[in-house]
Amino acid sequence: MPDGPAGAPPESPEQTTLSAGLLRIFGLGTLILGDSGIGKSESALELISRGHRFIADDVVQIRIGPKGDLVGTAPALSRNFMEIRGLGIINIRAIFGPKSLAREARVDLVIRLKKWRRGYEVDRLGLKSGDDLTVLGRKIPQLAIPVAPGRNIATLIEVACKVHLLRKKGYSAPDEIIRRLDRVLT
Repeated sequence: MPDGPAGAPPESPEQTTLSAGLLRIFGLGTLILGDSGIGKSESALELISRGHRFIADDVVQIRIGPKGDLVGTAPALSRNFMEIRGLGIINIRAIFGPKSLAREARVDLVIRLKKWRRGYEVDRLGLKSGDDLTVLGRKIPQLAIPVAPGRNIATLIEVACKVHLLRKKGYSAPDEIIRRLDRVLT
């Protein structure tokens, strides 16, 4: 089998490598995907400064864990490091301290950053759930966040994580507003 990126073990049915970032946000292992230059690392840096835990930047190794869930980590070579355009390579441990790091995280949620453009269709009410991302045969809930000038992507990622946690508990704001509308209309 061919080797993965530098420092990554070869690909296998139980392991793969993705071009993404991985953080633990409100306890959720959150994989951040998007085109190069869209702001994944800058958003991750802001999230780390807010107290969320950094696992990997740019390259995430994902394997099937002992309980059958997906677990992500950084390759040994790039662990604790992040590349920020204009600043270069930075060491998260040296800047934010050891509490800003986590060695690995279960992958619970995917945030896909998409460049917003005129005509881009967005579910403004949150009535549709996003398409899941399938990794190693397992489906991970995925939310798309349009990126445009003036949007605070780090805050939107935090809120997306909170929305996901609430949905797991059975709460849906769109369903609540529909119930309220139904009561007013009947």
